[in-house]
Amino acid sequence: MEIYNYIKSLHLIFVVTWFAGLFYVPRLFIYHIEASQKPSPDKEILTSQLKLMTKRLWYIITWPSAILCTLFAIWLLWLMPAWLEQPWMHVKLGFVVLLIFYHLKCHQIFKQLQRDEVKYTSQFMRIWNEVATLVLFAVTFLVILKNAFNWIYGVIGIFVLAILLMLGIRLYKRIRDKNPNA
Repeated sequence: MEIYNYIKSLHLIFVVTWFAGLFYVPRLFIYHIEASQKPSPDKEILTSQLKLMTKRLWYIITWPSAILCTLFAIWLLWLMPAWLEQPWMHVKLGFVVLLIFYHLKCHQIFKQLQRDEVKYTSQFMRIWNEVATLVLFAVTFLVILKNAFNWIYGVIGIFVLAILLMLGIRLYKRIRDKNPNA
């Protein structure tokens, strides 16, 4: 089973790069949305650059990482089919499905912004950006703790984390409203 460790390593590398893309692309969406509200010529210059940056991140890092992460995950499950009998794996796969939906929604937003269709506020995007963080926390704890995972504390912990993230976003908004250069 020496190949298992190589496949697991590759899976983890692509998990990291996939999440890097999912963490940064909404940040670029925020900048794009805010740039679209600037006067000319700043608006055109910034949105053009942000479109290019987002396109490169999305198609060169995020999509390939998502695909490779998924392929290596399937390979790991093929090598270790007993994992599919574990309750923690069912929950983890549920979070993975949620992450895939998040990724696809980000793709939809990406396409809209590439066409200069701004349908969301930068404040919404700041909140949206935290979905991937919550999934990462949940999946990491599930994988590390497996059967020792206490569901009550886990659910409470995810909600507390979500509340803390929302409070952080609100605090940042207040700071920005007082000092627009922050």
